Amino acid sequence: MSANSSVARFTPEFFRFLRELERNNNRTWFLANKPRFDEYVQGASVRFVEEMASGVHRINPNLVGDPRPVGGSLMRIYRDIRFSKDKRPYRTSMGIHFFHRQSEGHEGGLPGFFLHLAPGESFVASGMWMPPTPDLTKIRSSMVKDPAAWKRAKSVGLSPDENALKRVPPGFAPDHPLAEDLKRKSFVASVDLRDSEVTSPGFGPRFLADCRRLDPLNRFLAKAVGIPY
Repeated sequence: MSANSSVARFTPEFFRFLRELERNNNRTWFLANKPRFDEYVQGASVRFVEEMASGVHRINPNLVGDPRPVGGSLMRIYRDIRFSKDKRPYRTSMGIHFFHRQSEGHEGGLPGFFLHLAPGESFVASGMWMPPTPDLTKIRSSMVKDPAAWKRAKSVGLSPDENALKRVPPGFAPDHPLAEDLKRKSFVASVDLRDSEVTSPGFGPRFLADCRRLDPLNRFLAKAVGIPY
């Protein structure tokens, strides 16, 4: 099936299941409704990755869509509650990551595309969230070295960074024109989605269009940290 097919990949049942899981986040309910999860949530997400992988690859051949339910592009529905006060066993969202092919051998995440799906809170994102210190230093240095390229990259619209530093990091002038950007610890941009957009037949092309719109940020970051893109 092509990315331009007029078939809805996610149906309203996708969000209906997640809303009900929010109200019934326990193993008994989940097991009783697991066939619904397998078909409308996990199954739909696997099919989406299968169908979008070639389109994402055309945007950048270094990005991978792995449709395996476990160990691929899909986030697990099961939460790690070992060290959490929140003992609810299941996520009430689905995350789908089209990741860089060098991610496995690289400390920290690399630029790619991420689709977060949750009732009333869905979005497409690009960039790098909380990169490790070596990459963070390279990104900041690249911003200062080529401010025009950074301006083009961030024109896609950066998301707020709640973890940003209070002061410009050491090694950079406190009054640098890019002071606020240099304080950032994450470089992420996103496009919000309505539930009705996700469940519409045109969501595949819409998703790829949003990826193309957000891609300049990925390109800058990849060049900054020294990986092919």
